[in-house]
Amino acid sequence: MTEESPRPIIAVLGLGEAGSAIAADLAAAGAVVRGYDPAVPAPAHIIGTGGEADAVDGADLVLSVNSAHDAAGALRAGVAGVRAGTVWADLNTASPGLKRSLDGVARAHGVRFADVAIMAPVPGRGLRTPMLASGDGAAVVAGVLTPLGATVEVLPDGPGAAAARKLLRSVFFKGLAAAVVESLEAARSAGCEGWLRDDITAELTRASAGTVDRLVTGTHKHSVRRAAEMAAAADMLTDLGVPPLVATASRDLLARLSAAPAERSA
Repeated sequence: MTEESPRPIIAVLGLGEAGSAIAADLAAAGAVVRGYDPAVPAPAHIIGTGGEADAVDGADLVLSVNSAHDAAGALRAGVAGVRAGTVWADLNTASPGLKRSLDGVARAHGVRFADVAIMAPVPGRGLRTPMLASGDGAAVVAGVLTPLGATVEVLPDGPGAAAARKLLRSVFFKGLAAAVVESLEAARSAGCEGWLRDDITAELTRASAGTVDRLVTGTHKHSVRRAAEMAAAADMLTDLGVPPLVATASRDLLARLSAAPAERSA
């Protein structure tokens, strides 16, 4: 930082795994970091404070990295202490509706708000974890964090847009992970976990640009047959003592797709 470009002051609310890693990288990059967490003391490289209002006092940017459950409480506790021009950025994984609600609280206090979605696991990446940002304060978040080493993509939409993209992506990634975990658990009970693990690995390795189209087209085209197949799979998992949560959900989705033409013509 130079005299013409003073060190930014950033408040980090929440010093758990993600918050502490981001705060440490911010401090290492030259920012002045003020932190608060009711359950975690601030480490040596962060200025510890006595509460949200204390932490945000004088900050150029506030990063709320606690939890969706605590996001509203942290905002209400600290927003009155935010100075003019400061942006409150909520980095918690939450619904688009909650992000819009937080924006409303911030606006009522004359504070600009940014919905920020962390798009990959923070451990091992810290501040370098890719982020999406939307809302009135998104450009400010990018302007402050990018020179410090962050990658922030600004979306042109309002608060909730970044959260929506993250959660839509989560439906796929977490759903895929759940399917892998459930199928391997069943394969373990059936005595063929190694075989299935190798088969899953081979399928994922062969994935290409056309894989998504093939999956979508095949699912719609063969929904009737596949619904019956997944009903049989769910019965098998039950016999193996494995709750067929993913298998049952797949069966139900396929059944809905197979009924769709009849519903449209009714």
